[in-house]
Amino acid sequence: MNYAIIAAGEGERLKNEGLDCSKPLVPILGIPLIGRILKTCINHQADSITCIINEEALDVRRYLQTLILPVPLTLIIQSTLSSMHSLYRMRPYLEFKPFILMTTDSVFHEKEFDSFFHQVKSGKNRDGIMAVTDFIDDEKPLYVEIGEQGRIEKFSDTVTKSKCVTGGMYYFEKNIYPVAEKVINTGGQRLRLLLKNLAEQDYAFQSFLFSKIIDVDHVTDIAKAEAFLSEGLQ
Repeated sequence: MNYAIIAAGEGERLKNEGLDCSKPLVPILGIPLIGRILKTCINHQADSITCIINEEALDVRRYLQTLILPVPLTLIIQSTLSSMHSLYRMRPYLEFKPFILMTTDSVFHEKEFDSFFHQVKSGKNRDGIMAVTDFIDDEKPLYVEIGEQGRIEKFSDTVTKSKCVTGGMYYFEKNIYPVAEKVINTGGQRLRLLLKNLAEQDYAFQSFLFSKIIDVDHVTDIAKAEAFLSEGLQ
């Protein structure tokens, strides 16, 4: 499996709240966010990992460059305008390959990712799978409408009947980059715009429900994430 990690955000809200490290290095139970994501990738049959970080994140660069990993890590150091541009910058390494895209600030239970990965490997994914959750703790969530047999019918900025939102993990079986190029060329800067365009162009995605996924955007989210991981799955 090929993995892509977007870790290029500046984490301005965290810095404004007094955090003195780059967002990917925020420790959750003693493990940096990006270290936690890398561990998940390696534990789930990673053949290659492509990761993009911004140019100003010297601490993240040092951390990643000193790691000794059992799989190849392609590190792209480039400040981008948005997550959409970060994904597009990884095109040479991912196009024509199935891959799992992950964002560095998503905290989830590894056991649930096990099940997500099992679904990925089942081959019954249509054009891909997207993690969703009915736990909503995001300032600007992207809602999904889920139809029969778990198919995602549309993405919306407002609440849908399913009352679920995207969870920051996506498996793409089919090449998404022709659509991504069109989004970039029309000035699109948010990953959600790509997802909406993919749905409109009849890319068929399955949903996979996680009990909870916490996005670490504020200092208070650190304690929430640690409590969530400590309580375990019921």
